[in-house]
Amino acid sequence: MPSITLPNAPNFRDLGGYTGHEGRTVRHQRLFRSDHLGHLTAHDLSLLATHIGESVRVLDLRGVTERQSAMCAIPGATVHSLPIEPTIVQKLTDLIQAGAKLSSADVVALMQDTYRGFVRGNTPRFAALFGHVLQADEAPIVFHCTAGKDRTGFAAALLLLALGVPRDVVFGDFMLTNARLQGRARSALAMPPEVVSVLYGVQADFLHAALDAVDADFGSVQGYLREGLAVGEVELARLRELYLRD
Repeated sequence: MPSITLPNAPNFRDLGGYTGHEGRTVRHQRLFRSDHLGHLTAHDLSLLATHIGESVRVLDLRGVTERQSAMCAIPGATVHSLPIEPTIVQKLTDLIQAGAKLSSADVVALMQDTYRGFVRGNTPRFAALFGHVLQADEAPIVFHCTAGKDRTGFAAALLLLALGVPRDVVFGDFMLTNARLQGRARSALAMPPEVVSVLYGVQADFLHAALDAVDADFGSVQGYLREGLAVGEVELARLRELYLRD
């Protein structure tokens, strides 16, 4: 199955092809993760229409201001806003303006806190995402945030784990963001290079922090799916029916 490369959404990618529950394969052209879709050109849109058709559901994890600054450019897309407000840039800006001398390790620790916050402060948003994904609709789903790396990365990890994809493969998908975003323009915010080097990529420790919070608060990913995201055995079976093939 050919991949789609969108010049103006470089982190757009199909989650299909991974081996999941009972050796079944995640279906292609059903679940896509991405960075924001607000700057797509006519060429990008033509590629999308050719590969996934005209009908698409978009699950937008960006905060309110982020979304308003770059609205989805896909004509006719059904867009559902599931806002998770960004906090990390503001925290870093406040610390720097207060005179803090941040090391890379400091920024990693703040990013880990952000990922723990996905579990401890934003679980209802991820539950809503699963609710949309579980709807029996043939339209492809694209879920995204701004860079498609943190909020989207955690959502993708949860979906793949729910589909039975091995954890090491899930981490591999998570880390692909670094190659996808390499060389892209970075924020105009004045931040030291040791901050920027962490902020504009992903590290395995980020996702580990979120999954450690899952284990601490819910006992396991299965417990989180069941108790936090309302994805019990019936919903898991339905998810696998929709998104796995033999």
